[in-house]
Amino acid sequence: MITNLKEVLKDLDYELIKGNLDINIKDVKDNSKNVQEGDMFIAVVGTEVDSHNYIPNAIENGAKVIVIEKDVEIKEDVTVIKVKSSRKAVAKISAAYFDYPAKKLITIGITGTCGKTSTSYIIKSILESAGYKVGIIGTIGAMIGDKKIETNNTTPNAYEIQKLFYDMADQGCKYMVMEVSSQGLKMDRVAGIEFDYGVFTNISMDHIGKNEHEDYEDYIYCKSLLFKQCKVGIINIDSEKYEEITKDHTCKIINYGIDNEGTDIKASNIKFISEDNFLGEQFDVTGAMNDTFRIDIPGKFSVYNALCSITVAHYLGIDAESMKKALETVKVNGRMELTSSNSTYKLIIDYAHNKDEMNNLMEAISDYKPKRIISITGAGGNRAKKRRYDLGEICGKWSSLTILTNDNLRFEEMEAIHNDIIVGLEKSKGKYMIIKDRKEAIRYAIKNAQKGDMILLLGKGHENFLDIRGVKYPWNEKGAVLEVEKELKEEKNKRKRRIKRTKNRI
Repeated sequence: MITNLKEVLKDLDYELIKGNLDINIKDVKDNSKNVQEGDMFIAVVGTEVDSHNYIPNAIENGAKVIVIEKDVEIKEDVTVIKVKSSRKAVAKISAAYFDYPAKKLITIGITGTCGKTSTSYIIKSILESAGYKVGIIGTIGAMIGDKKIETNNTTPNAYEIQKLFYDMADQGCKYMVMEVSSQGLKMDRVAGIEFDYGVFTNISMDHIGKNEHEDYEDYIYCKSLLFKQCKVGIINIDSEKYEEITKDHTCKIINYGIDNEGTDIKASNIKFISEDNFLGEQFDVTGAMNDTFRIDIPGKFSVYNALCSITVAHYLGIDAESMKKALETVKVNGRMELTSSNSTYKLIIDYAHNKDEMNNLMEAISDYKPKRIISITGAGGNRAKKRRYDLGEICGKWSSLTILTNDNLRFEEMEAIHNDIIVGLEKSKGKYMIIKDRKEAIRYAIKNAQKGDMILLLGKGHENFLDIRGVKYPWNEKGAVLEVEKELKEEKNKRKRRIKRTKNRI
């Protein structure tokens, strides 16, 4: 760690308000509760909390350096530094404190409305197939090799990012793959990082509202910031707004796509394959490389995610055989995850919970010509109602039956959430039923499945909890499915034994 105050401040424009720069700090904190003796405390103006108000607490806990962006009177004997933006200061000071760990890794940042998580895990799988140790940061958490680390946001806070980079480099990772959210860019969580590769998957209207983005233009602009802080941009040329995303870019641009000619790498001849334990696609790749690939994740958008990953891997110099091996075996927890496949039904777990994700999912599943689509879903409480209307309308349009059940209710009543979803279901004339207990909803769908059915378990994906009135109750989608199947099998075997005993008595 770099602890000399002058050194950790060297990338900043700052004003020394009082105190001494010729000192060392112990650590960098932006939460006064976490401050210990000898730390630097950076006061940040957040969307809900202004931590300038907690400077006295930080000093009481032992802070010897205070960084501010607002004029605050501080009488205590501490060093006070003023900057224009405390959020940027957290990012740049943290990078310096950990001795710029991003420069010791090959960094790949992925932004987009959909596909960030799946693409990041496909890239990770390809790189590991080629023999490299990889770190990853994103919605599902962070991983260093096989070690899982819990995080609070898709793009964690700036200090946490730099700490993860430091640990990745220290533990022998060569590559780092990271989901870079629009909020992460807007809130300067990745300020000062020059990514080796910036990736754009797609964009559509989402995350518009209080404490997110004021409008679609702001959302697009924040996404575009990644391509002002990377060396090479990998761009989905089929996505709307890609020209706005790359406007004023400062990087080399490489395009990939399916529907447009003139791309650097293009996918074509897509075939949808449904086998006993394979539900995915085969496609040809032409342009900068020429080969045929298969991916064991269903849907045309999975071809986009695979093609994006292939493009990144190709320009990293990874061989085609490593790509093929990874694509045919990769699974992304809770993302179009084929969890159960038998002669009667296939059951897929997916995190889909907004309009675009739902449409993508339903269109993907329809390509495999299922007899029926059975959707099991709820919706998150204390979130935009429009999501619920859309969810209901899309489920009603595509599903033979929608089973409404529990989800992250947060501080809303389940009945109110279901009523909103029903508005959409009735608009598309969808058949539905309500089974409040999520495990019982799964049981009903599996028990009543018909040959050729696709059962979609939606909304929770990788999450390992149900958030109800501030309490996170343990929950595991895959575990629940396996439990139900085991219980139904045992019930079936008991019936067979009863029938056999009855026949023997007769």
